[in-house]
Amino acid sequence: MENSQKRKDYISWDEYFMAIAKLSAMRSKDPNTQVGACIVSDDNRILSIGYNGAPNGFNDEKFPWGRDGENLKTKYPYVCHAEMNAILNYRGSKKDLESAKIYVDLFPCNECAKIIIQSGIKKVIYLSDKYANSDNNIASRRLFDECGITYEKMTVDDNSFLLHFPNK
Repeated sequence: MENSQKRKDYISWDEYFMAIAKLSAMRSKDPNTQVGACIVSDDNRILSIGYNGAPNGFNDEKFPWGRDGENLKTKYPYVCHAEMNAILNYRGSKKDLESAKIYVDLFPCNECAKIIIQSGIKKVIYLSDKYANSDNNIASRRLFDECGITYEKMTVDDNSFLLHFPNK
């Protein structure tokens, strides 16, 4: 007899969109920090994705991926963050970003916070805030609070799951 009940063990919308952000992060060439972002409309449509990496046209092999040393010889003045890339990758009407949510695995820095605000995104869902006490993240929270952007740390019961690609 066929089961007439829907399955009960499917993932939530939040888990789904955060998993897409995490999967996007796997495209990053950064040897230290891989971050992904997924922008979602208020009716749960994926609008755009992005990950941290070199700007278009900057050869990944020549890109300075280091974190230490003289500033201009590190990645920091050059890398494009996942949030920026997700917003810039969006090809639709800016109206669609208004009231959207962005899922990121790392709480946005102050520069990305400004871009998120200017884009019209209204909610940030994140997994980690490992730089919570940094000036950048203190500024981000202040920007979000003043501009009416909500942010929420996503908690997960099981922080891993396996994607299965069956051979047919």
